[in-house]
Amino acid sequence: MDKKDVVARIKKVGLIPILRTPSADESLQIAELLFEAGITTQEIPLTVPGAVEVIAELVQKFGDHALIGAGTVLDPAAAEACVRAGARFIISPGLNLDTVRYCNQAAVAIFPGALTPTEILTAWRGGADMIKVFPCSAVGGAKYIMALKAPLPDIDLCPTGGVSLQTAAAFIHAGASALGVSGDLIDVEALRSGRGQVIAERARLYLDIVAEARANP
Repeated sequence: MDKKDVVARIKKVGLIPILRTPSADESLQIAELLFEAGITTQEIPLTVPGAVEVIAELVQKFGDHALIGAGTVLDPAAAEACVRAGARFIISPGLNLDTVRYCNQAAVAIFPGALTPTEILTAWRGGADMIKVFPCSAVGGAKYIMALKAPLPDIDLCPTGGVSLQTAAAFIHAGASALGVSGDLIDVEALRSGRGQVIAERARLYLDIVAEARANP
């Protein structure tokens, strides 16, 4: 599967849950819940203990049925370790052009973080496949995405920060290609209390909201 196919699959699902958990085991458990609920694109941040091993385990478990990516990747060395583990896409909170170049050479999709129009253009011209607009909620949320898409209609944007069940539709209507979702979906306390079904139910709600927003622009 080449990186164009990876990007297309991510855009089709429309969601990238960010499994930022205190332990590797919790990431693995939540990944399974999300997969069963229908979310087959998942990001494992490198802040998770043993994140590279988590990526490798999920890639082995799900194969081509899911796309497992790495997040909070700050430099080419970290990106390389994740790619070797099987990560299909690399996401960063900021823009490091050396990391973008490495991913392009490795033929792996790269979504660097950017916020301003200048940063977004720099990332796009540098070879980014999609731009993680972060922290989106701090600068206006969906209204900011709409403002960016007016002059930059051909750049795929993935807003992260402030995405929730209440705001997801507005982000899609504003032109987001996918949504980075963290705390509103990745409920570690629910998992710890034996209420994993809460995470699965919210995952299905997210999928429904994205589908409905796209069907009714």
